[in-house]
Amino acid sequence: MTYKIKSLSAAAVIMSGLSTSPALAGGSFSFTLNPQNHEQQQLMRAGLIAAGIANEMSKQGGIKQNGFGNAAGILQNGFGNHGILVQDGNGHNGTIQQHGNNHAYGLFQFGKNTNGHVVQNGYGQTGTTFQFGW
Repeated sequence: MTYKIKSLSAAAVIMSGLSTSPALAGGSFSFTLNPQNHEQQQLMRAGLIAAGIANEMSKQGGIKQNGFGNAAGILQNGFGNHGILVQDGNGHNGTIQQHGNNHAYGLFQFGKNTNGHVVQNGYGQTGTTFQFGW
């Protein structure tokens, strides 16, 4: 009887470990950089413009996708806005909306199945988000 209880306990522990493993099979992480002063903002804006040029995008930015099943969009209302959306991998979904003037944002998604959506309102907001999915 003791042997059966120990066997059942061991089986329960093994099964509980197996049931949590699939949660680790897919996931993502991201980090966002926002400048803290005018100099950092100017530097980030220059870097985003350089990244756009390197990816053969227009002065206002653009979208570059490499992979399958990706969806992306950029909406800009105003003047002097710059948005870059780069997706490398499969199953990404990303949008950038800029309402107002002199915004700059870069959304970079790598791996698979990431979702990123950015909205900037007002004047002169700048930032960058990197997302990695597996």
